[in-house]
Amino acid sequence: MSEETVPQPGGAAARPEGLLERMEELMAALDADLSALDADLRSAAGAGRSPGAGGRGTPAGSA
Repeated sequence: MSEETVPQPGGAAARPEGLLERMEELMAALDADLSALDADLRSAAGAGRSPGAGGRGTPAGSA
């Protein structure tokens, strides 16, 4: 038999809890990374616009 199919003492009860904790840590890290990416994209999008352009992509005063 492989090691995966042989029950280990205390492993059945402890393993899912450890796995759940690890999944929660990974989800928290992913959430933090996505929040940082969102902030970066928003700041990059805001930096590309000039205040007087009105969102049309034309420089202020050139229309």
